[in-house]
Amino acid sequence: MAEGRREHPHPLLSLPPASKRPCLRPAPRGPGPGPGHGSGLPSSRYRSPESLLDCAAKAVAEKWAFERVEERFERIPEPVQRRIVYWSFPRNEKEICMYSSFQCRVAVGTGDGLPFRRGIRLLETGCVENVLQVGFHLSGTVTEPATSSEPEVTHKVAISFDRCKITSVTCGCGNRDIFYCAHVVALSLYRIRKPEQVITLRLPISETLFQMNRDQLQKLVQYLITAHHTEVLPTAQKLADEILSSNSEINQVHGAPDPTAGASIDDDNCWHLDEDQVREQVKQFLSQGGYYGSGKQLNSMFAKVREMLRMRDSNGARMLTLITEQFMADPRLSLWRQQGTGMTDKCRQLWDELGALWVCVVLNPHCKSEEKSSWLKQLKKWGDMDVCPLEDGNYGSELPNITNALPQSNLAPRRTVFSRAVEACDLHWQDSHLQRIISSDHYMSPSYQREGESLLFNPQGLPLWLDHVPTACARVDALRSHGYSREALRLAVAIINTLRLQQQRQMDIYKHQKKELLQRGVTSTTNLEGWVGHPLDPIGCLFTTLTETCRPKTLHSFLSFFSEGDPRPPVYHHVPVWGSPDGGESYLTLALEVALMGMGQQRIMPEGLYAQDKVCRNEEQIVAKLQELELDDLLVQTLRKQAIQLLEAGPFSGLGEVIHRESVPMHTFAKYLFSALLPHDADLAYKVALRAMRLPVLESSAGSGDVGHPHHGISIVPSRYPRWFTLGHLESQQCELASTMLTAAKGDMLRLRTVLEAIQKNIHSSSLIFKLAQDAFKIATPADNPPDITLLNVALELGLQVMRMTLSTLNWRRREMVRWLVTCATEVGLRALVSILQSWYTLFTPTEATSIVAATVMSHNTILRLSLDYPQREELASCARTLALQCAMKDPQNCALSALTLCEKDHIAFETAYQIVIDAASTGMTYSQLFTIARYMEHRGYPLRSFKLASLAMTHLNLAYNQDTHPAINDVLWACALSHSLGKNELAAIIPLVVKSVHCATVLSDILRRCTMTAPGLAGIPGRRNSGKLMSTDKAPLRQLLDATISAYINTTHSRLTHISPRHYGEFIEFLSKARETFLLAQDGHIQFAQFIDNLKQIYKGKKKLMMLVRERFG
Repeated sequence: MAEGRREHPHPLLSLPPASKRPCLRPAPRGPGPGPGHGSGLPSSRYRSPESLLDCAAKAVAEKWAFERVEERFERIPEPVQRRIVYWSFPRNEKEICMYSSFQCRVAVGTGDGLPFRRGIRLLETGCVENVLQVGFHLSGTVTEPATSSEPEVTHKVAISFDRCKITSVTCGCGNRDIFYCAHVVALSLYRIRKPEQVITLRLPISETLFQMNRDQLQKLVQYLITAHHTEVLPTAQKLADEILSSNSEINQVHGAPDPTAGASIDDDNCWHLDEDQVREQVKQFLSQGGYYGSGKQLNSMFAKVREMLRMRDSNGARMLTLITEQFMADPRLSLWRQQGTGMTDKCRQLWDELGALWVCVVLNPHCKSEEKSSWLKQLKKWGDMDVCPLEDGNYGSELPNITNALPQSNLAPRRTVFSRAVEACDLHWQDSHLQRIISSDHYMSPSYQREGESLLFNPQGLPLWLDHVPTACARVDALRSHGYSREALRLAVAIINTLRLQQQRQMDIYKHQKKELLQRGVTSTTNLEGWVGHPLDPIGCLFTTLTETCRPKTLHSFLSFFSEGDPRPPVYHHVPVWGSPDGGESYLTLALEVALMGMGQQRIMPEGLYAQDKVCRNEEQIVAKLQELELDDLLVQTLRKQAIQLLEAGPFSGLGEVIHRESVPMHTFAKYLFSALLPHDADLAYKVALRAMRLPVLESSAGSGDVGHPHHGISIVPSRYPRWFTLGHLESQQCELASTMLTAAKGDMLRLRTVLEAIQKNIHSSSLIFKLAQDAFKIATPADNPPDITLLNVALELGLQVMRMTLSTLNWRRREMVRWLVTCATEVGLRALVSILQSWYTLFTPTEATSIVAATVMSHNTILRLSLDYPQREELASCARTLALQCAMKDPQNCALSALTLCEKDHIAFETAYQIVIDAASTGMTYSQLFTIARYMEHRGYPLRSFKLASLAMTHLNLAYNQDTHPAINDVLWACALSHSLGKNELAAIIPLVVKSVHCATVLSDILRRCTMTAPGLAGIPGRRNSGKLMSTDKAPLRQLLDATISAYINTTHSRLTHISPRHYGEFIEFLSKARETFLLAQDGHIQFAQFIDNLKQIYKGKKKLMMLVRERFG
């Protein structure tokens, strides 16, 4: 690893401008080839070997500042200088690309707009001209072709470089961005691709000036001033004055600066990066709060940092520092802290990535101690700030230390997003065992030392790395991030071998405790710190490291990096692992194995909404990566082996026989395992999925009723346990797993029965069971094929369970559930319908049973759908009538009418239902219910029964004097009309009830008027004779009604006059006019009304204006 080391500058130091180091004298020229020797790359496909001069010049040009070359050697021949200058320009297009574009994987679809792509187009269309290289300075012109809206524009471009890095750029386009503009890209690529076409490659300008005599120098200066007098003259005069002054500062320095002479020894050797633009863009993206794609842009900047680290570019740490400073200056941090609210998920994920990147930076295996000290100081400073986000969101700090897997005490200091990076500063790479692991594929223990226990090697002699797993994986990530992919791979293999050995030992421990644990049925053994959802993402890190080496390297991989994005998943192939015991292992099988081990780890659900959400999100991310693998025999073998081990690993596995009550559920993981294993080993697939169906945190709290959650964010777990904020999501994943099994088990009665039992035992949400029932029904009844009766019965059983769970609880979907169940039972057949009718009281409320269930079952559509013969129809009808009568007995108020309707065709049942109504009328039924049934009876041709029910309804009614808009008025008028039509006796029977119940004068007068307009007995009841005479108000029964009406008018008048206002005077006079019409129906009515008016005048004489109006109208 030491051979590839590069010197990194301090990340906090500012980048110097183009080098202008003082040049005291030129190096003496010596013999050698002419200026053109070796100036270009051979164009032939088969190139001859490079000369020794070029080999040496390339090495020096990349590693040494030119000033050091000048100091080291007395005489440097001019051809040697030329070759050093020639090879000092960057040689790798990927480095130019890195500074002119975001990673294209992040910005899919925008490749053509990237400066790098535009620069290539400008180069390929011949837009680069006048290229001149003077020493370590490259210049040229780049012409932007004319467009429909813009004319042709030519930009002057200047680039300074040193040790194969561009140190400064200037372009006439005025580009203000993090990245180089397309014109700088075009000129740089021109120099890389066409070095032989560079018009002239000159030595630094100081070399040329040294060759001139005084007259030539004076002529050069004067011509230069003449050519650019407006820009140069003031500066030239100022410099001339200072040179002529013996005491000036310029005369105190030996030599003069030369911008083309390369960097000095003390200059930082790093690529040009516009720090101000980095700060400005991060600040702008943060101010947008994750909207308008700003989150994607910030993630692109993080990806750029990783890319720089991978290229071992010191600007990676520098750019990350600039980004972090802006993150810490985000004004929302203090606002969130003051308000006590949490940041958004998108923002929280950005902070997590920031913390993870700092861990990578400080774990650079070849960083200087001064750099690490500086980073540690800065990280502590940020972490000590009050606004610094905590590692686990807004909740307490109980996560283990990076270097210690044991939980911290309750008095542990607050852990921020930078805490792990601070702790990583204490880690080092000097361990000899670690160095041997990462430096060789052949590191093994001698065969004679493989007996007995060893902390360094497994029984096969392969090296182990015993460390806190996330910390060990952080080392792998750091190696990979800094471009040491081979070393990262070796350490990843050692970690996996360690995990394998630990898994085997855990299984051995479980075998000795199995009997005791199975008797208890629960275990306290589990991992306090899970690997899935961990801030350092150990499993994702190992998986990515291992699979990267399994992706084929193509000749066009670099150019495809900027393609429009390939929607196809990545293609992997097996790369053998050196030293594997059976020789059949590949890095791809190891990647699959470690992902399965990590996902299957039993672990406690962490506290806090964000931490729990992160577990779910990380699990889904790993599953998505696993689904990209095309499973061949080797991978299936690994899958089967690990699935079996997870099932047998006891409390150390989330799929073990006994797990902790608060263990993270395995539903998402098991769904992947089930789908992957099903085509190869169906028994194992079902065994895994059925084992994973449990959700222990709900078991002790769940009763036989419904514990479905109206709001799934609310946990039913008792307060002594942490709140499970993601419970709703977890239950939905449980449901998804069950649905996947139901779909796969279609047609297999035994498996369907097993899955059904698992659902009934483990799922406690009625809404989710209903969803499963609907899914099963949909799968069982395809449009083009006959239904699958086995799966249909499963759907029915699930539906019945939903009915039982929601019978005594409120559920806004209850009516939908009931209707669906009847539809499902209809599809199953007659026996299912009969069954739900006979056991209705365990499934439905009386109202549901009569108004929805029985009514739908007895509908014409159901009869046609089932193609029932007469005996079957009668059986169904009998069950429905029995149900109706039972419901009417239990809830007559709401079921009586439905019961009568259902029993219409059976005389005995109908009479029974009617008697139930009569019995309940005096106690439990309201007047509105009785009026409704009475109208039904009249409509069905039972007027006398209707009259009886209407009379019973009247006894429950009380209509006050001022309720002239009461909804029961129409029922009262209808009841009186019915009585009048039946005859004088019925009218005489109902009028006392009306007088007793109704105290509203206008209603009584309306009834009176209707009774006097026609003769009673118009209904034509058989056996009765209609007299055909109008009834008199002076005789019974109308006399009683008339007196009650007059009395009501008198009482209402006094009541209204108590609080009357002038604006109601006109309305009151009209009311008296109606009263007079009623008074006049009596023989002495005019006298009574006159006395009534006189009394009003006397009693309310204080209301002079009103009484004046009364006198004007009534005398």
